[in-house]
Amino acid sequence: MRRYINDKFPHFMHGADYNPEQWLHMKEIWDEDMKLMKEANCNEMSVGIFSWATLEPEEGKYDFSFLDEIIDKVYKNGGRVVLATPSGARPRWLAEKYPEVLRVREDGHRKRFGARHNHCYSSPAYREKVRQINTKLAERYGKHPAVVAWHISNEYGGKCYCELCEKEFREFLRKRYDNDIEKLNLAYWSYFWSHKYNSFDEIEFPGEHGENSIHGLNLDFRRFVSYQTKDFMNAEIDAIRAVCPDIPVTTNMMPGYYYLNYYELAEKLDVISWDSYPNWHNGTQLSVASETAFWHDFFRTLKNRPFMLMESAPGLVNWKPYNKLKRPGMDRLASIQAIAHGSDTVQYFQWRKSRGSVEKFHGAVVDHVGTSETRVFKAVQSTGATLKAIDEVCGSMVNARVAIIYDWENRWALDDSQGFARNEKKYSKTCLDYYKALWKRGITVDVINAHGNFEKYDLVIAPMLYMTDHDTIERIETYVGNGGTFYATYMLGMVNETDLCYLGGYPAENLKEVFGIWNEEIDTLYPGEKVEIVSGDKAYEGMDYSELIHAKEARVLAAFNSEFYAGMPAATVNCYGKGKAYYQAFRDTGEFWDDMLDKILVELNIQPTLKSKVPEGVCAHKREADGVEYLFVQNYSDKAVGDIDVGDGYVDMESGEAVSTVSLNTYDVRILKK
Repeated sequence: MRRYINDKFPHFMHGADYNPEQWLHMKEIWDEDMKLMKEANCNEMSVGIFSWATLEPEEGKYDFSFLDEIIDKVYKNGGRVVLATPSGARPRWLAEKYPEVLRVREDGHRKRFGARHNHCYSSPAYREKVRQINTKLAERYGKHPAVVAWHISNEYGGKCYCELCEKEFREFLRKRYDNDIEKLNLAYWSYFWSHKYNSFDEIEFPGEHGENSIHGLNLDFRRFVSYQTKDFMNAEIDAIRAVCPDIPVTTNMMPGYYYLNYYELAEKLDVISWDSYPNWHNGTQLSVASETAFWHDFFRTLKNRPFMLMESAPGLVNWKPYNKLKRPGMDRLASIQAIAHGSDTVQYFQWRKSRGSVEKFHGAVVDHVGTSETRVFKAVQSTGATLKAIDEVCGSMVNARVAIIYDWENRWALDDSQGFARNEKKYSKTCLDYYKALWKRGITVDVINAHGNFEKYDLVIAPMLYMTDHDTIERIETYVGNGGTFYATYMLGMVNETDLCYLGGYPAENLKEVFGIWNEEIDTLYPGEKVEIVSGDKAYEGMDYSELIHAKEARVLAAFNSEFYAGMPAATVNCYGKGKAYYQAFRDTGEFWDDMLDKILVELNIQPTLKSKVPEGVCAHKREADGVEYLFVQNYSDKAVGDIDVGDGYVDMESGEAVSTVSLNTYDVRILKK
């Protein structure tokens, strides 16, 4: 079965953020843009993202003429439109008439008008003005045949410390703790340092100028920021759906954005989209490739369906410390990597370079020279030609038997903890390291949170799952008992959902029985310090963390061979019910996990995508639908490779040639059908 972004347009979308309002004084450029879009093999444009001042130049006075003309032009030239709500950047008149819409900093000072995303999500005035313009847009364009999706705002983010938000925060806590201040005090352990609250009205935002020692408060503040953003976004969606419920809605997310729990934001969206700007060619190409793949899989997993690559750089960006050009072939390879992991779009920021302001040197499909004769334009053109050749892949699915837990709230709690390596726990890096070993084998992975559905998978991997509530503990126990394989690492199950330590030893509650171990202590190593671990006749290095665990029912797979805890277990496995629970009590260089993974994959009969050995830098991933397999063989190295055995029965989707081996140039990809 196939699932499309919009069933009325069952094709890959290839396009860009388009800002025609910047060229109202040179409208002849609009016609040139239509011509160039066709040449670039583009069939979609995202419009209206920062157009509020043009659409509503004065309060209540609307002018949709430019949008009318542009949407019609794109459609007449064979394209489709992803239409944005303009709430990401409000017009000046709104800030001047309703100053409450501007955010307040932690020090209590209200920000001036400027930049973007400088608005308070609690402001009734802002919410009403957004509702009004969203409703107008939906009424005017909701039935236009060009519009295939709604782009809700742009890269939601930021926080506000105003009185309205603090009042909302208190209401959020009242609901969370059943209006029982003693329940909150116990959850926060606020008797510590005599910080007990007598009422919810005493609670203030945490920060440098006030309370910052109560971890439960810090955690709930981050939950509130995410909740309030989601609530604002949902109000935007409601305004659109009240008029045109049939057009899918999305909002563009950012990889690893700290303050928003995207698992929660995803609930009301129809389609997930994200903005991908990897640091290609920085000397760690394989790590960059696997990290980018991780985020593709993360965003795909949010809805378990094809997603949208809403923004990528056609050439370079202008906001990183070092803004390097994509090398020849990299645009096509990076774009098709997104497709391989489940995207049904390749979109760029931006279509045409701005003449001024902070994005005038950001990469674009059309450079300031304004022609199709640039290297970047031709690269985009080539990517578009590939997308046309493989159009039947659109709507196909990515199916995973393995999941990695990457949990936003666990990340918040772990970062806040005063212990271990205090300033850098490396949670995200550790999750990426475990993912990379699967990625290079071509093993499809879903990225889930601690409350995801474990039962779908043969193997669930949980690096550094420090915070586990009762529900997660029970679901791990049930999953393993029913036959699942669960692989956990050091720091498992140390605190509950309000960051209170569990009593009775770690890991928490029944996890000690599931894993058959007890974790007594954890040793934090200095940078560069190593310990030795031995498994059988092979030695491994450990770094950063070593746990002193006791094997109860568990079988010891590896032991420490240095430090005062030499001879103590370093890795174990426990048979529990019908399944197995593995535990790794140290951070390794990746070599130990690599060897363990090989054994586990054989035991679970999970095959690498390519059975033959491939050169370093080459990996393969696949999508499937209707009994057809689509194979993407990718080369991220700076060397050409040849004679990669892919097996029988494949046809190259671009050349039509039957193949059983493939050769790849530098930064190349081959797409095969079976």
